[in-house]
Amino acid sequence: MLELRPNCEYCDKDLPPQASDARICSYECTFCADCVDQFLFNVCPNCGGGFAPRPIRPVTEWRPGVCRERQPASTQRVSLKWDRPEVAEFVQRVRQIKPEDR
Repeated sequence: MLELRPNCEYCDKDLPPQASDARICSYECTFCADCVDQFLFNVCPNCGGGFAPRPIRPVTEWRPGVCRERQPASTQRVSLKWDRPEVAEFVQRVRQIKPEDR
């Protein structure tokens, strides 16, 4: 089950569970769409993978036990392990390679 992390790891913008601008990589690194488009260029600075829109967990319990209330989002904020110059250098090196070829 996805953690639904509460913030962008790059700019620390709040990304609540219903945020339509949240993006995740296959390791669930979480960033806002603005950072993915303007600074990361679809390169996860942690793993080198690409991003996809983060699914939105339903508020309504359509099936027993399956909803945001029963399976809440994470409240633990996550920050990048790399400084911005390191991220920029890494992204520049990797961004010309398609995500499926990285």
